[in-house]
Amino acid sequence: MARGNTVTAGKVEKIMFPCGSLFLEGLFKKNSSSQGGVISHPHPLYGGDMHNSVVEIIYDAFDEMGWTTLRFNFRGVGQSQGSFDDGRGEQEDVAAAIRHLQLIGIKKVTLAGYSFGAWVNAQAASAQAGALGSILVSPPLAHFPFLMNAAKILMIITGDSDPFCPLADLKKLVTAMDQPPPLKIISGADHFYSQGSSELRMALKSVF
Repeated sequence: MARGNTVTAGKVEKIMFPCGSLFLEGLFKKNSSSQGGVISHPHPLYGGDMHNSVVEIIYDAFDEMGWTTLRFNFRGVGQSQGSFDDGRGEQEDVAAAIRHLQLIGIKKVTLAGYSFGAWVNAQAASAQAGALGSILVSPPLAHFPFLMNAAKILMIITGDSDPFCPLADLKKLVTAMDQPPPLKIISGADHFYSQGSSELRMALKSVF
């Protein structure tokens, strides 16, 4: 296991990286020397972690594009230190993941989050100058208020059968933005992508 900035090129490696006084657990793979992706997982109190199947799809898409990737466990999940903080401390976790990639030379960092991770990233992207922007996968509009900087949202992806992301509400939110981001709606997909996983992967790769 690596600690701090030690990496093994071309391999997925378990690392612990600093976030203030805490250390967070992550899975890191070095590909590109310039383009990186930070991937955030769903709600920790409902079993969300960096091994989630949708998180894996996001990782696969970025890896296929040759990006360096860091998916990680929010504070209090797995071996990450600390405890759940209702999205406040979790934004600090995202900032720490961005810093970790920057410290090893990755200057172009894109965020991608699924469900709760999309909500955290939407807030974090606005505050983090080091993030080019964020891809939101199935943002849970039914449970969290979304205050987004439209300029920092690269794409929103959701299924048309997702009760946690009501399509009418999402379209209303996007339409009201000064700079509406691209919206990709996957037919037949629910919140968990039991159907539509290949379409999700293609949508992620179409952003760039």
